[in-house]
Amino acid sequence: MEQKNKHLALLILRVSIGCLMLFGHGLPKIQNYAAYSQGFPDPIGLGVEFSLIMAIFTEVVLSAFLVVGLLTRFSTLGLAFTMLVAIFAVHLNDPWNKIEFAVLYLVPYVVLFVSGAGRYSLDAKLYRKLNSAVLEKLVKP
Repeated sequence: MEQKNKHLALLILRVSIGCLMLFGHGLPKIQNYAAYSQGFPDPIGLGVEFSLIMAIFTEVVLSAFLVVGLLTRFSTLGLAFTMLVAIFAVHLNDPWNKIEFAVLYLVPYVVLFVSGAGRYSLDAKLYRKLNSAVLEKLVKP
């Protein structure tokens, strides 16, 4: 029963943090792209438009991957990097309440990177299929 609870907890964490980022940050950037492109920060010198596109990619695509548990560790790396940029390059001189939100997103991304997606994910399903295919090839001459 304890293992089942762990995998359920990972599912809840993955889906909730992924949906919060996707619907709270990513989709609004797409819907208001023109407005965002006028004042979006360029914290690491890649250009405003490229920075906005990369933020949208991580907040929409990687968050959607996180929700379904696909490429979870890769996705959390991108999302964690985005939060680290927000913390140390965009909001470093802001009051704590501005930095706190990025930190609150960063922590679950780190947990999911360390733990993986859990049993209730596409990663687990694909891993099982891949292992079965490899074993089948090893067994059959």
